[in-house]
Parts: sequence; C-alpha cells; structure tokens
Amino acid sequence: MTELDFSKGGGLIPAIAQDYLSNEVLMLAYINAEAWQETLRTGYATYFSRSRNQLWRKGERSGNVQLIREILIDCDGDTVIFKVEQIGGAACHTGHRSCFYRRIADGAVTEDEELVFEPEKVYGGGKPPKDGLK
Repeated sequence: MTELDFSKGGGLIPAIAQDYLSNEVLMLAYINAEAWQETLRTGYATYFSRSRNQLWRKGERSGNVQLIREILIDCDGDTVIFKVEQIGGAACHTGHRSCFYRRIADGAVTEDEELVFEPEKVYGGGKPPKDGLK
C-alpha cells in the first residue's frame, strides 16, 4: 500500500471529504498517521482536530458519520480525498450539508444551503466546535 507523506505538514495532511455519488465537496479537514490508520481500520472517516489536538471520528456526537466508499491519494502522497457516504445528511458542524455553503456573488457573501439540522440542538445549546465532533 502507498504510504502517505506526513512529513511536509508537521505530521498532518489535508483530507477532502467528497460525496461518492454526486462528487460534491463536503468538507476539508486534516489527518495524521493515527487518524489515517483508524480510518482504514474502521471504514469511517476519522480526522485530527487541530484546535483540540486529538482525533475525532466524524459524526461521533451528531450522528452525521462518513462511511468511506473510496480513497484517492494525490501524486505526492500528501493529500487524500475520502469519497464518502454522508450518513445523516450534514457534513458541516453548522448544520449545512457541505462546509462550502457560502458563495461570493457581486462582492457579497450569500448562503446557498438550507440547514439539515439545528446545531444548538445537536451540540447542547452552545456554539458548535470549530473543526470537530461534527
């Protein structure tokens, strides 16, 4: 199996989550070697939270897990695409299907997507975490 090169990014590499059927980009997060091994072992996307300095399995609190359907590795071995089945409908901790729900048009930022879930209800009324426990 091709080994990933975690040396360039201080032990972290980007992991793009993409819907395996529609090819919609859902989110970008980071993995370290441990998250990579956990993802391969379980078949569910596991990332490394830079803000909390720990692993997090996507959807461990919200239930919006990412089942790995295919993994693509770039030519340098320092970026991966997780082609996933987004179970639960939302990849973003804000409650949107994709983290890329905002668009710049005519110099203004607009939101393109409806909420799939209310973050306050899922995360206990507080502000959702920035990059994990989604």
